[in-house]
Amino acid sequence: MQKAVQGLKPENLWRYFSDLSDIPRESGNEEGVRRFLLAFAKEHNLEALVDTIGNVIIRKQAYKGYENRPWVALQGHMDMVCVKEEGSNHDFTKDPIKLVRDGDFLKADGTTLGGDNGIAIALVMDILSDPSCKHGPIEAIFTVSEETGLTGAFNIEQKHVNSRLMINLDSEDEGVLYIGCAGGIEVHSSMPVTWTKVESASKAFILTANGMLGGHSGAEIHKQRANAIKVAARVLHQGPDFQVCKAEGGTKRNVIPSVCTVTFVINTKDEPLLRSLVEKVQAELAGEYEISDPGLALSLVETDLPLQAVDKQVSRRFFTAVYAAPHGVDAMSMSIPGIVETSTNLAIMRLEEECFKVISSHRSSVLSARDDIAHRFASVFKLSGAQVGFEGAYPSWKPNPHSALTGFCAKAYEEYTGRKPEITAIHAGLECGIINSKIEGMDSVSFGPNMYDVHSVKERLSISSVERISGFTRHLLSIIE
Repeated sequence: MQKAVQGLKPENLWRYFSDLSDIPRESGNEEGVRRFLLAFAKEHNLEALVDTIGNVIIRKQAYKGYENRPWVALQGHMDMVCVKEEGSNHDFTKDPIKLVRDGDFLKADGTTLGGDNGIAIALVMDILSDPSCKHGPIEAIFTVSEETGLTGAFNIEQKHVNSRLMINLDSEDEGVLYIGCAGGIEVHSSMPVTWTKVESASKAFILTANGMLGGHSGAEIHKQRANAIKVAARVLHQGPDFQVCKAEGGTKRNVIPSVCTVTFVINTKDEPLLRSLVEKVQAELAGEYEISDPGLALSLVETDLPLQAVDKQVSRRFFTAVYAAPHGVDAMSMSIPGIVETSTNLAIMRLEEECFKVISSHRSSVLSARDDIAHRFASVFKLSGAQVGFEGAYPSWKPNPHSALTGFCAKAYEEYTGRKPEITAIHAGLECGIINSKIEGMDSVSFGPNMYDVHSVKERLSISSVERISGFTRHLLSIIE
């Protein structure tokens, strides 16, 4: 057990979270976690299986006297988003996540924490390993690659699932019961490039946009944080003629980009104009984002002159498209006040040998609006000469406030805390919508402990909230009938 969690309660829960933090588990690399879970099931004499796609399902029989209660699934995902501080040498394929305790918060040393969704796995393992926990028959469903396409949920098979009540533990606001979520789709844009010889009367520069908070593109899109790719494009699209030779921004489809670097060439005579432009945009952005991204920074550093770079017209056409393309909140919900209905995350930008590439993620609780914003985004790049495609569509989860499970959850929360929970929907994509569509008759609710700035190096998890959510979950399982 890592020192940061020693002495925390429930002890077994935090021990399991510490063990998970020692296991690399970036999306697509869940084999270590899978072996860990199967060994745990064997140790506690629990039935376990691995399905075709690699999801793990562990079953536990009912507590004595609860045998006639319905099966309940406790669900979370095995993978995590792996983001690290700029300059960090952390290797997510082999290095453990180093846990740091800071008052009531658990954080990581220079990386994402993996509380999303490691805390769900630890919480469920704590329940599965406790013979005194009162519940009907339960099964844990641990899915793969949720963060990169909801792969495990899309491939779940009804024949392996006994439950028709499911508690998803992948939410980040204590006291909130989520009964609906957005659907999503990605747009992949590709603009062919032509490389030309760099003229001798030229200088090369590296433009870096960083210092932004980033964060989860669903749960935190409403915070209006700056997008590093859009920041870089804001400079380039209005500057002197330029030729790009390197470009990279964003890391994950569901993370708001916090760093972008573009290496490009300009005519030597245009250097004063470029430098004054960078200073002007930095001053503008400092005012616009002083609340959401106080650390936002633009830097311009001269570098060695390359032999080749992308044609001027193509370079400008691409970054004008990036500048014009939508990003952020597109519409707020008219049916659930305060909830984002439709949004876009311009997530990843790269220059490859043959083309510029952009991947964007679009969410909405209204599927026609989801598709509309995706097509509007695609149209900007089509007009600029890019090829576009649509991938990874997944359904929304329509709220049903009158469901039986919602009633049990609301009752249990009020009994356990003395307060009524907030019952609402979330703009982030949850596996519930997909699993509900795959398992006929499934009724789902999602909740979890307080987590902040997930999918960023600022990710932190409330220790006291975890303890309360653990107790609430146990109480809930004891009253479902």
